[in-house]
Amino acid sequence: MKLIQHSREKLHTALVSNSQTVAKLYSKYTEDERRLLEEGLHPGEPGSLFKPITVHSDSDWILAHPEEPQDFETFYTDPYRRTPNADHSTMYLQTIGSFGEVGAQTDQYVEWLRDYCQAFFYGLSVKLLPAVSVAETGCSFRVNSNSHNLQILTGDLLRFLEKRKPTDAFCIVGITMIDLYPRNSWNFVFGQASLSMGMGVFSFARYDDNFYTRSYAGRLKKQIQTKPGAYSVFEGYYTPPITSTLLLRSCKTMTHEIGHMFGLKHCQWMNCVMQGSNHLEESDRRPMDFCPICLHKLHVSVGFQIAERYKALLRWLEEEPASRPELESATSLSFVKPTEAFQTSKLWLRRCLDILEKR
Repeated sequence: MKLIQHSREKLHTALVSNSQTVAKLYSKYTEDERRLLEEGLHPGEPGSLFKPITVHSDSDWILAHPEEPQDFETFYTDPYRRTPNADHSTMYLQTIGSFGEVGAQTDQYVEWLRDYCQAFFYGLSVKLLPAVSVAETGCSFRVNSNSHNLQILTGDLLRFLEKRKPTDAFCIVGITMIDLYPRNSWNFVFGQASLSMGMGVFSFARYDDNFYTRSYAGRLKKQIQTKPGAYSVFEGYYTPPITSTLLLRSCKTMTHEIGHMFGLKHCQWMNCVMQGSNHLEESDRRPMDFCPICLHKLHVSVGFQIAERYKALLRWLEEEPASRPELESATSLSFVKPTEAFQTSKLWLRRCLDILEKR
């Protein structure tokens, strides 16, 4: 394992900037907010809230896809980055294909994702669009030659989302339980975003703990030849069971992809939800939230009190399920949000609030 660590001076420049004009933005934070952000100047030291990036193999994203680090100044002065405004301030989620067999539970699952997104991008509105079938997207699809599961083409999905995008949208994000591929030469992709158009799509399929085993229920039992327009193969197709781990991984991927739409590039500075990932193990190593440099980028784009954002995330983790008759009518069941896998994040948020509120 290799650690990627930057000097305190380099991290300070990446966070604050040497430009006096840009540095003025940092001076607007309260003393407690600066104390929190400056925890990132010594990642990995005893007691620090933030950790350096760990590289476990040559297949990890940071080695396989070298990128120029994006500091705050580079982000802020990028003329092409997109920022929400009064006319485009809503984020939309579009479900594609089946999300499971139990309608009420899967409806609740999508609501959990919406609510998490609302807390994570605190200050913006997040809405759900009516679900669509794979056939309605008109997308191309294939059978993966390695895993023998169905996959749908991200480019086609992005074009579909472009047509569905409401006029007041800051962005629109497609979510699906079906595996994705970006082009024929790629094995798969967790998600893909079009930054300039404010669109993205991502899949939960590979978050099933059994996906990479021969017992994975999504493997096709017999060889089939896919034909354009023959969408009947998706009828009754397997969807992963809703677990705490699935919810955790889905929240991370969703917020990572949306982060790109604000102009945030893959984080090269420290352990952060904006790190790239080539495989599930690497994705699981990412934390739930931003490092200070990426948080500073989001803050200048949206504007919020950092403590209020963390409180909203903590409420999402700790709140009791609200009564939702429209979701319970079919089964008379109330589904408890499975947050067992979020315990590390919950403790981390409390530590952040301790600093921000001097408890």
